[in-house]
Amino acid sequence: MTTQVVRPAGAGHESLWVAVLSLAIILLAATVISLRSESHEEESVAAHQIDARRDLNAAEQGIHTELVVAFDEILMLQDELQALPKPQQLAEEGIPPFTNDASTVTRGHHVWQLLQVGDDHAYQGLSGDSAVAGSFLLLPSAAGADIWLNRASDASAPHNLHADALIAAGWRQVASQYDAGVTRQHRH
Repeated sequence: MTTQVVRPAGAGHESLWVAVLSLAIILLAATVISLRSESHEEESVAAHQIDARRDLNAAEQGIHTELVVAFDEILMLQDELQALPKPQQLAEEGIPPFTNDASTVTRGHHVWQLLQVGDDHAYQGLSGDSAVAGSFLLLPSAAGADIWLNRASDASAPHNLHADALIAAGWRQVASQYDAGVTRQHRH
């Protein structure tokens, strides 16, 4: 019995063309990716600020988000009442974080009050457990919700609500940045 080996015709050429085609596809893909990529420069926050996404713990992020949402509700109630609503009124309306519910305890059990310092107003939430979440200030303004955080266990009501005085008292402004890492930009 004899065994005869039959080699495929042009096997070397087929392999060469497959390798060349694969290399061409890889080069084309790399070129398209490099042409369509956008440079991403991460914006840094000022020294007196902290980033809402990166620098807050989960409890603080929850309170911050609730304060941003509550700000719109506060503005609507202010129009109805012709004055800033008190935290008790906000709690009666069921507006977090001013309500006293299960999340209040897990997020540091803040005690809210409306501060009036001269002509300025702010909502202050002093933390009952600064290890869980720091104390917050919400300064309503025409530009939007201006939120400040103080993680000191002995945080108290500021005597001045201007940025320089808050910074000197240990408060840090919470900055919300939306960059390519948070949201995707789709161009149509």
